[in-house]
Amino acid sequence: MATSELARPAGFLGTLNGKHHSRALTAFMVIVVAHWAEHIVQAVQIYGLGWPTTRARGILGMPFPWLISQEWLHYGYALVMLVFLWILRHGFAGRSRQWWNLALAIQFWHHIEHLLLFVQAQTGWRLAGQKVPTSIIQLLVPRVELHLFYNTIVTIPMIVAVVLHRRASAAEHELTGCTCGLPERPSLAAA
Repeated sequence: MATSELARPAGFLGTLNGKHHSRALTAFMVIVVAHWAEHIVQAVQIYGLGWPTTRARGILGMPFPWLISQEWLHYGYALVMLVFLWILRHGFAGRSRQWWNLALAIQFWHHIEHLLLFVQAQTGWRLAGQKVPTSIIQLLVPRVELHLFYNTIVTIPMIVAVVLHRRASAAEHELTGCTCGLPERPSLAAA
């Protein structure tokens, strides 16, 4: 991996990917896994409980049904996720960086699909003459299954990246300035 690819960012990004990387990464992963769980619950509601798709809204969608129908919210989440995958990647090195980059690439496409849905919802134009906003792959795979699949293939490489990152060598952490997974050094005051 080229040194320039692992150059430490300065300022806020440097701090976020250095001494605050563990907290930022943990918060981001909790949100990502919770979102993935919403898609899993929705699939269970449809295939396990036999609910119609219109009623299967996940956990948050039950008390807040408008959440599931707002394309701007889905697009906003996809965009924020893409941004944080890019921002937090500076704290990764080696194999963990490869897995994180895979998740980033997949999320880029997932974001494009949500952008297409968002544009259709805002303009009234429909892809391929469909009755509702439809993404490209959704022409082949129903929306619920497709977005469960997308979230799965983004989240799993992220989890692999985090596990590898937290077990990374001291040399990899030195490259990035990140302290995730490193044993805490005794403070000088305690000595």
